Amino acid sequence: QVQLVESGGGLVQAGGSLRLSCAASGSISSINVMGWYRQTLGKQRELVATISSSGITNYADSVKGRFTISRDNAKSELYLQMNSLKPEDTAVYYCIVQLRPSFRNVWGQGTQVTVSS
Repeated sequence: QVQLVESGGGLVQAGGSLRLSCAASGSISSINVMGWYRQTLGKQRELVATISSSGITNYADSVKGRFTISRDNAKSELYLQMNSLKPEDTAVYYCIVQLRPSFRNVWGQGTQVTVSS
């Protein structure tokens, strides 16, 4: 079984920065796409950013220019550098990893990010 553990969340004032990490462990052969989603109470999870195995990135319009997604393929780790944080960024952030060759998606438990005004 593959397990994802997120870390780096916390409380920060508007304009501050946080760096989220996601570590994958267990029976891993290969990983395809990796990404971050976020969810607030009463709402569906929304895409924040994705990164392909070759390093191609995509971002939600709301975070472009402020967030940077990256990955370390050798360590099976995923990162999200969040700068210029806004109160509307407050959410639980979830890591997702798509495995190869099954293309099965694995989700982390989430880490809370709270941005105060």
